[in-house]
Amino acid sequence: MAEYEFIKLQTHEGVATLTLNRPDKRNAISDAMRSELIHALEGVAQDRAIKALVLTGEGKGFCAGGDIAGMQRRMDAPAGEVGFNGWSRQQRVHHAVSLLHRMPKPTIAAVNGAATGLGADTALSCDFIVASESATFTWSYIARGLIPDGGGMYFLPRRVGLARAKDLIYSGRKVLAQEAFQLGIADRLVSAGTEVAAAQSWAAELGKGSATALALGKSILDQSFELTADQVFAMGSQAQGICYTSVEHRDSVAAFLAKMADARGDGK
Repeated sequence: MAEYEFIKLQTHEGVATLTLNRPDKRNAISDAMRSELIHALEGVAQDRAIKALVLTGEGKGFCAGGDIAGMQRRMDAPAGEVGFNGWSRQQRVHHAVSLLHRMPKPTIAAVNGAATGLGADTALSCDFIVASESATFTWSYIARGLIPDGGGMYFLPRRVGLARAKDLIYSGRKVLAQEAFQLGIADRLVSAGTEVAAAQSWAAELGKGSATALALGKSILDQSFELTADQVFAMGSQAQGICYTSVEHRDSVAAFLAKMADARGDGK
């Protein structure tokens, strides 16, 4: 497994735990960290031994958003380069977010502290969020004259509804853990210090299912708000055809039929 400077990646019994590891910077995402994150996520997606992924942050915070040094470089760049530099950076941001969102296996963010700006968006990119009682969520882009650029404008309305998403984005206010749970930003609320273990346990449970069915089902579910019923049915039919041929389906059906035969006494 690759060695990283700004993240940690550990795997135990099929569950990968990816930890953002710049605690002195509250795990703010620098360009170097983002490159490592992309490399690690690509590896997790391709590793069939990994059944689920937990994402968390080292130290007291989950992720403080974008790195301040990167903001300074953007301000110092020649005027004629700002636009293209920004566009190029956005491609990398969206690539990292898409890798999380489209990961062909369950993903859970274990939010252990402040998730701010890009950090909050990154948590939303996962299938589920387990929040510590000390967790906070803030879409603070407005304070810097910006809009959410890490997927927040797509993911947040789908969790809390359009009007509430507008309130959180327009105001940039801090959402404490209890309110986050009530609004549906967080799916589970746990005691401080237990969020990673809780997420790992949930990930292990979710990862027990057929990897083929999970990957195909997730790919359709993640598009279902934008598709018609007929499109979902058509995609489901194609996916089910693939599932029929999978090792997981054939083995489970064979085991089920053998169990039924034993129950009837046919196998004796």
